[in-house]
Parts: sequence; C-alpha cells; structure tokens
Amino acid sequence: MAAKKAWRIVPRPLLETVLNNHAHHHRVHQTLLLHGPRGVGKTTLILRRLLPDWNQGPHLTGYVDFAQPIKAHHGPWASWSTCPPPPLSECRQALEQCLESMAEKGIRAGTITSQQIFATLNKWHGLSAALRRLLHAANSRASPAALWDRAVFSVSGQCAAAEAARILGFGEEERNRLSVEEASYLSESVAALKLAKKVIEVQQGWRVNAIANMNRTGVFSRTLTHSSTDWPCLLLELLSQAAEIDHFQPKLVINNIEVLKHATVNDELSVSGPLYHDSLIWRIIALGANEQCLPVFLVTSDSYYSYEAFLEFGYTEIFISREVESFLMWLWPEFRRPIEVLVGSVDKMESSENAIKEIIKDLVVDDLSLDTIHKRILWHQIIHVADPT
Repeated sequence: MAAKKAWRIVPRPLLETVLNNHAHHHRVHQTLLLHGPRGVGKTTLILRRLLPDWNQGPHLTGYVDFAQPIKAHHGPWASWSTCPPPPLSECRQALEQCLESMAEKGIRAGTITSQQIFATLNKWHGLSAALRRLLHAANSRASPAALWDRAVFSVSGQCAAAEAARILGFGEEERNRLSVEEASYLSESVAALKLAKKVIEVQQGWRVNAIANMNRTGVFSRTLTHSSTDWPCLLLELLSQAAEIDHFQPKLVINNIEVLKHATVNDELSVSGPLYHDSLIWRIIALGANEQCLPVFLVTSDSYYSYEAFLEFGYTEIFISREVESFLMWLWPEFRRPIEVLVGSVDKMESSENAIKEIIKDLVVDDLSLDTIHKRILWHQIIHVADPT
C-alpha cells in the first residue's frame, strides 16, 4: 500500500496574507477553504490573530463553530467520528443567530433597509399568501408590496422603540441623538427583518408534511431541501448586497464545517444533516458565482472538501484555485506592493529559475545583508513556488 502524501507546510506569514487578502474584499466570487490536519492551530490562528483585526472599523466578522457543542468530549487532535454528533437544530440555531446579529449591525449602519429586504425576499419567494396569513386578511387582493407595507406597520406596532434600540445596540445617549426620522427608519428596518423571518417560517410550516414524506420515501426534492436553508441564505444575500468598501464589510467564518454533515435529526419534519450541509454550501457557491457573496471561510480537517466536493457539486472551481495566478489575482494591492519592490515586477519574470538567477546576481552586486537575502528569496517562494491554499 502506497504511503500517504505528506502535508505541505505553509509558512504562517503566507497563510495570513492569503486569508487577509480574501477578507479585505467586500464581495467575492468564491468561498475560501482552509484545510489542514487537526491540532495544528487553524482555530487559534483565526480567533487570536485574525478575528480582532477583522472586527475593526468597517469590518464585521461572524464566527460559527459547529463543533462547539461537542468540544468538551475530545482533544483538538481527535477525530469527530469518535464523538457523538451534535443535533442539527443546534447547528442551525448557531448559524442563524450569528447571521441575524450581523444583519442587525447592517441595519444600524444604514445599509440594510425595509425595501431591500422586501425586494430580496420577493425575488425568491411568493409573498402574498404568507402575508395574508400573517395579516389575517385571506380575502385581500392587494399587491405584495402593499401587503408588505401593512405587515411591516403591524410588526412595528408590536416592536417598541426600546426593543428596536436594544436590538440595534443603541444606548440611551445614542437613542436620544437620533432624529424622529432616523429612529423611525431604523425601527422599520428592524420590523422588516422580523417580518421576513416570520414569512419564511410560515412557508416552512406549509412544507412540513412534504418534508416528512420525502424522509419516509427517500425521494429527493431540491426545492424542499433548499427550503431548510432559506433563512440563513436570505441573510447572506442581504449582507452581501449591503457590503460597501470602507463602510460595511461583513464576512463569515464557519469552523468545522464537516460536523454539519454528520449532525443528527430527532424528527422526520426536518431535512437530514447531509442534505442541509449540501444545500447550504451549494447556495453559498451559487450566490458567489451569480452575484458575488461576502467573503466566506470554511475551516476543516476533512479532505472531502479539497478532493471530492467538486465532483459532487459538479463545479471544478468550487473553492479558491490553488494556481499561482489565482493567488496573484486575489492579492490585495497593499500586500502586493512590497513583493514587487523586493523581487521586481511579477509580470516580467519568465520563470522561477530565471528569477532566482536574477536575485542571486543582485545579491552579488549589492552585497546585501543575510536578512535581506532571506526576505527576497522568501517573497519569491511565496509568489512562484508555495501553494496559495
């Protein structure tokens, strides 16, 4: 039996550069996958080195760890297969609460509005029946937009100003500084977000029996499966549309994504863990490919995502490519500039061998220090040799 291929060692400065460059874009076409063996410090790198910077200024980062409910049962190097899988309901709740919190911050920043929520929801869902149910107006023939306005007004009446301020994180002083128009505008957006969740809950309630039948018969339905991820994917789309450079730049980190694939379901009224997992990833990929999505990071120790996922999803470019050209394309200008200063213009380098010869020639002529020699060769390796993933 052939020996397993050894893990490639990626220098931490290179890894941080790749992750930071992905995070600095407000919208991207692909998800970034961080795949490495257990216990090497992937979570520590994210939590201690990167997240503090990714939550400063206009940056906002949501962090979800699907293994959080079971971490007490094993060490960081142990396989998840040796631990009882978490309930799917807990994983869903963690993801939805994280995205809801981010959406509320988007409302506070003024980038997510009631009309935007309506337009996005109406693009994918028929709203009239659900809105009539919520308004107890079964015979109403008003347009979806008119029904939406009435429903938002109704929810606003149930949501007091103090509650809206609490949801948005405003203190007493900040609340007093808001004008009447600003307070009304923000309260309407908060009510619209709550209404959108109620609409999706009503529609999911109508599909409960169909999902139960799908689970009993084993007949797959893409529509029913995707309905289980309607709410988190709506929030992702809203946040992606709201992203704006230097004003509001949300991103999402999902740690231990493979745990979701093995999550358990205690009743037949919900889709299984694998179906929920596949639906979530497929819709994130589709959002990025079709309209661009906020930066999403999937952290995993499962080789499935690196070597098998593209076969199942039928899309070879499912995650950021390993090719050097892709690394250069995603390189943020602030990070690329020092590289070009050190080793010259990337475009002029015909090959790795010629570039090394040029560097050596410069070293001989300039009589550079050992530290400078090390830096130049390191940057050359980063651009031309190292695997950017």
